[in-house]
Amino acid sequence: MDPGTLIGISLAFGSLIISMVMEGGNPASLLLPPAMLLIFVGTFGVAMASGLLKDATGIVKQFKVALLAKVTPANDLIDTLVSLADKARREGLLALEEASRGIENPFLKKGLNLAIDGTDPEELRDIMESEIDAKRNADKQGAKFFNDMGGFAPTLGVLGTVVGLVHVLENLSKPDELGKLIAGAFVATLWGVLTANMFWLPMGNKIKRISGIECAQMELVVEGIMAIQAGSNPRVVAQKLRSLMPDAAPAADKKAA
Repeated sequence: MDPGTLIGISLAFGSLIISMVMEGGNPASLLLPPAMLLIFVGTFGVAMASGLLKDATGIVKQFKVALLAKVTPANDLIDTLVSLADKARREGLLALEEASRGIENPFLKKGLNLAIDGTDPEELRDIMESEIDAKRNADKQGAKFFNDMGGFAPTLGVLGTVVGLVHVLENLSKPDELGKLIAGAFVATLWGVLTANMFWLPMGNKIKRISGIECAQMELVVEGIMAIQAGSNPRVVAQKLRSLMPDAAPAADKKAA
């Protein structure tokens, strides 16, 4: 799990609360149920209306991706592939059948089993690349849903403020309550801008980032499986995979040595 998202959102909300306190405001004044209902439920509703029902029902899964996704370090993945290439070169491809049982990465395990079963290299590449494309498209749609919510939230906040100001005009005969009513009307706009820029848009960008890393590592696995199936030298495999993931170069060099 990468804590960056939780830490970032906590810092953003914390800075807002602290700034309100420093200016003499009361953070509890933000907790207006009507405004929060409009922003959270209304934003989700219009985002659902702009897509398919399955996009909305998959929001829980996308939350887990953004907050709990565990990205395997590229170094570890390259080490595993180089080790498999070395074993396959010394003992043959069928010797990897037992080793594949201890592999936790489902994509690597699937590709390795296909290679062991004697799948044609071109067909194997097509199968694995199709799975990468499917994942990339699914993640893209998940990120779009959050980005759509980030776009709709400020507008709904303005709508909530307009509704609040209408209520203010209905109570002009009560001057003692006007200040409170006007302040309450603008809370909706605050929540709209706040959720868009401190939550929905960051979540969408995090999903894009995680998807990019995972798809890049899946492509790394494809190249590694192809090299293993071809019986390439482990040193060559390490150098090839290192070129695809430059950040993993130091560990890859050490492993190859």
